[in-house]
Amino acid sequence: MTDAQDQAATVRRGSVTVAGVRSPVLEAGPADAREAVVFVHGNPGSGEDWEPFLADIGRFARVVAPDMPGFGQADKPADFPYTVEGYAAHLAGVLDELGIDRAHLVVHDFGGPWGLAWAALHPAALASAVLVDTGVLPGYRWHYLARIWRTPGLGEVVNRLTTLPALRLLLRHGNPGGLPEDFVRRMYRDFDPATRAAVLKLYRSLDDPDGASRVLIAALQPLDRPALVIWGARDPYIGADMALRQSEAFPRAVVHVLPGSGHWPFADDPESFRALLLPFLERATAGAA
Repeated sequence: MTDAQDQAATVRRGSVTVAGVRSPVLEAGPADAREAVVFVHGNPGSGEDWEPFLADIGRFARVVAPDMPGFGQADKPADFPYTVEGYAAHLAGVLDELGIDRAHLVVHDFGGPWGLAWAALHPAALASAVLVDTGVLPGYRWHYLARIWRTPGLGEVVNRLTTLPALRLLLRHGNPGGLPEDFVRRMYRDFDPATRAAVLKLYRSLDDPDGASRVLIAALQPLDRPALVIWGARDPYIGADMALRQSEAFPRAVVHVLPGSGHWPFADDPESFRALLLPFLERATAGAA
C-alpha cells in the first residue's frame, strides 16, 4: 500500500458551522475531492455510527459523516428548525462548507427523509443512494414509540424515564438479536436532555409521512440513480415490506433483507453490512478519488 493510500484510510475529526450551528464531522479519503460518500445518521444516532466503515471507504473515495443538529456532539439549540426541511437545509450547508458538489448518500432512519429531501432539492448533486432501513415510506403508519413521542405530555414523561437500562430494552426491541454494549452506551451518552427535546420536536413536526414520501418519489424516480437497499427483516419500526417499495423512487434499486437483523443492521451484523456496502460504493464512486 502506498503512503497516499495509507493517508486515505486515516479517519480525521473536524467540524463545520452552518448558520451558527456546529456539526462535528468524521472524514476519510482525499480531503479536496468534490465528490464524496456522505453518511447521514438517524434518531438517535451520530456520525460515529458509521466510523467502523470510513477507513475502508477512504481508500477509494472521500467520505464524510456529520453529526446533525440535536444529535451526537452537534450543537442542539432550542430554536433550530427540527423539521425535515430544516435538516435538509443544514445538510446542504454542511456539504457547501466541505466543498462537496456530488454526494453518494448513505442514510438510516430519519436520515432518510433528511437526505432524500436534500436530494430532491439538489437533483444534480445526488450521485447514488444507500438506504438502510429507511427511504420513501408510502402508506407508512407511525410505530408505537413514534406515537408516544408525538403525544404532548406522554412523550416528555417517557423521555425523562429513559434510563440506560430502559434504553437498552428499547433497543433490544428494535434489534432482537441485541446491539454491542459500547454502541448502546454511546447512544445513551448522546441522548441528553437537549437531544430528547429535539426528538419530540422532530416527530411532532411531520404529520403526513405518506404524503411527504409521494412528493419525494415524484422528484427522485425520474433521476433513476443507482441505489442499494439494506434492511433488517426484524425491524419493528419500519417493516421490511418497505424495502421493495424503494424501487418506486429508485427504479434500479438492489434490495437485500438481512434475516437476523433489526433496525440497526450496520451495528448488529456489521460484516454482512460491510460486504454489501463496500462493493456498491466502490462501483458507484469509480474514478471519484
